[in-house]
Amino acid sequence: MFLRILIAAILLCNSLQIVAQQKRFSFTESKMGSPFAIIFYCSDSAEASRIAKQSFALTDSFVAIFSDYIDSSELSRLSASAAANALPVKVSPAMWDILLQSKKAYEKSGGAFDITIGPLSKLWRKARKARQFPDKDSVIKTKQLVGFNKIIFDTIHQQVSLTQAGMRLDLGGIAQGYIAQKVMDYLATQNIQQALVNVSGDIAVSGAPPASDGWTVGINIPEEADELLPRKLQLHHKAVTTSGDIYQFIEHGGKRYSHIIDPRTGYGLTSQRNVTVIANDCTSADWLATACSILSIKKAKKLAAQFGAAMLIGENKKGKLRFYSTKNFNTNYK
Repeated sequence: MFLRILIAAILLCNSLQIVAQQKRFSFTESKMGSPFAIIFYCSDSAEASRIAKQSFALTDSFVAIFSDYIDSSELSRLSASAAANALPVKVSPAMWDILLQSKKAYEKSGGAFDITIGPLSKLWRKARKARQFPDKDSVIKTKQLVGFNKIIFDTIHQQVSLTQAGMRLDLGGIAQGYIAQKVMDYLATQNIQQALVNVSGDIAVSGAPPASDGWTVGINIPEEADELLPRKLQLHHKAVTTSGDIYQFIEHGGKRYSHIIDPRTGYGLTSQRNVTVIANDCTSADWLATACSILSIKKAKKLAAQFGAAMLIGENKKGKLRFYSTKNFNTNYK
């Protein structure tokens, strides 16, 4: 019995020593036009650098697939194939995966989340850059190119057809969360148990840092870039993202039109909202935040509940800040 206790004590001491040797490493690179940060705990600096390098390389490989800013990306080539008699296009496993997840998001959100919104995204992106509000006819004409029913999936051969010329896919509301989750999944394969991945506000976390109950994450006050809500989130093995229009919008007729476009109307949102979603994976958190920005508060709460997600909506109405949340959101505060 004494020997068993002694062995257990030795193992416990060794375990505590290993934990004590864990050091915090932080790496940041510019990806997709924004800072991409990876923080994790590891015992060896050379190993940490190798893992970070591989994580950023993995990110680059996904950007080469999902970006609509790169003409040679798989997404751009798929969009270029759009035609009434379009031949099926064989897509990569990653593209197939994100398209299927986008299809589920479209169906569950009742069409509020729609990756075929690409033509409208391009129209409004150009309008914001030129600071010239598009005319009604342009919006109506462009909206005719949008519709998830214009995508045909061949599940047997993993092929996709875009059936209307001028179609354009936009993965902006899901790809960053997807990439953050894939990087977190990779870190787990490298025995990294305590990590945070931040892709321009789409955040995935695994185990809590040493001597803490979770990773501390702040939430922006609606329409404020630098001011945070007083209470902070404390998360582990979760993902969180906030959707809003702090930087990207266009003003017209006394209204602010967000870069988040309602595919059902063709126009950017005019409600001044921040939507924060906490979910089990970052892909879901990303698209849910977008969809819940578009839906009514009642429908947004119902959608979040379907995925077991927690949600906080901060809305600025006539200068007054109001908050709406799911019942489970408060359990994530420090």
